[in-house]
Amino acid sequence: MSAPTVTDDDPDGDWTAPGVFRCAPGVHRIPLPLPSDGLRAVNVYAIADRDGWTLIDSGWAIEEARELLEKALAALGSGFGDVRRFLVTHAHRDHYTLASILRREYGTRVLLGAGEKANLDAVLARQRSEGSRLLRCGAAGLVAEIGAHPWPKPVPEEWEAPDEWVVDRAVIGIDDPAGTRSLTAVETPGHTRGHLVFADDAHGLLFAGDHVLPRITPSIGLQPAPVASPLGQFLDSLRLVRGLPDADLLPAHGAIGGRVHARVDELLGHHDVRLAQCRDAVVAGGHTAQDVAEALRWTRRLHRLDEMDLFNRMLAVLETGAHLDVLVDRGELNRTEDADPDTGVAVAVYTA
Repeated sequence: MSAPTVTDDDPDGDWTAPGVFRCAPGVHRIPLPLPSDGLRAVNVYAIADRDGWTLIDSGWAIEEARELLEKALAALGSGFGDVRRFLVTHAHRDHYTLASILRREYGTRVLLGAGEKANLDAVLARQRSEGSRLLRCGAAGLVAEIGAHPWPKPVPEEWEAPDEWVVDRAVIGIDDPAGTRSLTAVETPGHTRGHLVFADDAHGLLFAGDHVLPRITPSIGLQPAPVASPLGQFLDSLRLVRGLPDADLLPAHGAIGGRVHARVDELLGHHDVRLAQCRDAVVAGGHTAQDVAEALRWTRRLHRLDEMDLFNRMLAVLETGAHLDVLVDRGELNRTEDADPDTGVAVAVYTA
């Protein structure tokens, strides 16, 4: 792997290409690879900080990502020992696990949202809830498929507790050589229960993690410790961010160059359409989240549910259930429970 070079970021370029990209004064974007993941890469942001760096997110704890991050820091005249801290937006493997490993070796501080404690505890306890939630969605066949392809066991060293649990609206000071910079941590639950974005109001930047993405909407409901209405939380968090000062969007996945308010408006519009499609599918005779997911089309390529791989089918059914539950909360659908004759598990049944 060739050493990356430091260049100005190009919003029209390949955002996944290796390199170190100046995206704002004192801020560099470092894309790190996600092999076998449809997202392809995660953006780590390096912010100049008192003879070193504060990093927003860390990447996945795999050798390819570690090597590339090390070379990126070298291109900035630094190394792992010069990273003062990781500010992690949420506890998914592509954001958290490399920080946990590097902290063991270099003593780097790791900060994570206080709302993520339940998720971290569930990972370490090897508690997974997808199976029971999928059964509730009427997706017993999908659960059987997943059972034939068990999840890899988590590596405890990759999921150790952070040095600091960050609370909503905490202000984090950074000694940027160009002047002191302050980041405000804002709780934005939805993608995960403790997701944070970091607002740099003085410079008009929002480090948005997976909350606001420029081309896709994040998965909803895939977390070890689930909440009652992840989509309801996500929509509320979008409206909360819409009420903050507008800013340049610095996302965890995708190119920079957009503005936060415009993209939030698009995401809210997308979910309005999706909610209407889910309601129409129930009116047409779909009664479970599995039924409705089969009636919908998925991704920009409008795939049918059965045309997607196992992981994305699981995401699709869980997200459909989250949309249907929001419609129930709004009084637009009714929900009852009916025991599956094969599993005995209560299945959520929706009617108009």
